[in-house]
Amino acid sequence: MKTVEIKTRDGVCAAYAYTPEGRTPWPAALMFMDGPGMRPAIQELAERLSRAGYYVLLPDLFYRSGPYAPVDPKVVFTDPVLREQHRERFMDLAKPAAVMSDTAAFLDFLETQPEVKPGPIGVVGYCMGGRLALLAAGTYPDRIAVMASYHGGGLAVEAPSSPHLLASRIKAKVYVAGAIEDKNFTDEQKAALEAALTEARVDHRIETYQAKHGWVPRDKPVHNPAEAEHHWRTLIPLFDGVLKP
Repeated sequence: MKTVEIKTRDGVCAAYAYTPEGRTPWPAALMFMDGPGMRPAIQELAERLSRAGYYVLLPDLFYRSGPYAPVDPKVVFTDPVLREQHRERFMDLAKPAAVMSDTAAFLDFLETQPEVKPGPIGVVGYCMGGRLALLAAGTYPDRIAVMASYHGGGLAVEAPSSPHLLASRIKAKVYVAGAIEDKNFTDEQKAALEAALTEARVDHRIETYQAKHGWVPRDKPVHNPAEAEHHWRTLIPLFDGVLKP
């Protein structure tokens, strides 16, 4: 792993680049972090995906907030006051439109890396990153060949920025894994997303895992080890089938 700095429209974004062992070049994967931000639990996901044979770029989407220490989701997201403070300091500065602007710089960076195989890439995201991954597939359809969203929220809502409204632009293969009892991605949203992707003839699959919202990272209060492994059994074959034909 190495740390890199990527110049964006709004400043300089720190990121982590993970490379596997073996011969280059490798297909690239862009990973969008979840709401708690950069910390070991999300970095471990990037490292494991890299070991499967991918150059993985994990940008710190909260770079606009300045330096910060890793947060503990079990503390921050169970205390209403701390949760609101976290939202104001970090998440409000990483709105989808801002991150989509950043994503152009992330994709440009990947294109210049000699270790990266030329051509479209894969994108994966968790929680807020799951929404960003789907938005990216619709925003950069010629540069993203496959995307996966795990316990993403707000994927099909009544808002102009809802990802499902970009369905007609998506060329990537799409995989969406939702949680049970998830107010962020309800059964109604699942149906709306299913309808939008089907109408747009997007190659897609939407599943519901038997786990709560946020189940993948090991430091989340609802972490589900069995379903986290289930996520790997879908993610890696999905990417391999598209990026390693």
